[in-house]
Amino acid sequence: MRDDDGVRDDVLDWLLDSDPAIRWQVLRDLCGAEPDAVAAERSRVATEGWGARLLAVRDDDGLWAGGACFPGDFRGDFSQGQPWTSTYPVLVLMRTLGIDPAAEPVREAVRLVQENCRWEHDGQRFFDGEVEPCINGQTVAVGAYFGVDVGGIVDRLLGEQLADGGWNCEAEYGSVRSSFATTVCVVEGLLEHERATGGAAEVTAARRRAEAYLLERRLSRRLSTGEVADPDWLQFSFPTRWHYDVLRGLEHFRAAGDPPDERTSEALELVRAKQQPDGRWLLEGTHPGPVPFALEDGDGLPSRWNTLRALRVLEWGTGPASG
Repeated sequence: MRDDDGVRDDVLDWLLDSDPAIRWQVLRDLCGAEPDAVAAERSRVATEGWGARLLAVRDDDGLWAGGACFPGDFRGDFSQGQPWTSTYPVLVLMRTLGIDPAAEPVREAVRLVQENCRWEHDGQRFFDGEVEPCINGQTVAVGAYFGVDVGGIVDRLLGEQLADGGWNCEAEYGSVRSSFATTVCVVEGLLEHERATGGAAEVTAARRRAEAYLLERRLSRRLSTGEVADPDWLQFSFPTRWHYDVLRGLEHFRAAGDPPDERTSEALELVRAKQQPDGRWLLEGTHPGPVPFALEDGDGLPSRWNTLRALRVLEWGTGPASG
């Protein structure tokens, strides 16, 4: 068997033999490439591969599939899963791809969304948000990333933070306990907003309280019993959509830039344990529903996205991961 460095080199070659959206992040996060090389690769996301394909399937008015959260012709049938083809999930995905917000076709797309897209809830303008914190959190992330003022949504989220530190889309129906899924959607948005604006003290404080909520539960466990709250959180899907899993939680803490907290150690061990003998990670638990196009080969098969995500959280948490 080859040594660990040989396994790692093979994995990096495999990751680089892919779409520009993966390549630029591998160059930046795993290869330590020069900034000019990273920027050059990133610039290709808007004109080649997945990013260009997403831009190409917009409607004439700039929306995707004729709707905000759902396609314009959606009639509430979730028997085949939630559709992921409309404007909101596509913009979330474009942010994940790391498409350059300054690219002209991206700027045009965002401008048309600002002008034409309205939420199904009550016709609110897209970047004014709607009522569910999970949706609003990711809309903050998208808006901040693409250079749109989403301060009004941030103010609303700060006023909706629950006593235990997180958020829950069921709070309007009386829930007083936070949700991991809603909370991770919001903290990702607040962090992106802090980066874009320089960070107001009250926003940072709210994010820190929510991060404490996740850390106190070791990113997967009930505070009351110590049991894993949901076995699905131990499966690594991509794209994550509005769902929570342990790898997504770790990605947020890595992105926040702090040294690893001891309470992330169990989650990091789970990630390490899922590495395959060939150094890769598999795709697990894909969230069903129509998509613009597939990004991976399917559950149970090697996943470039999960491999990239896992390697960089392990390097943040424990130093370079080996085979």
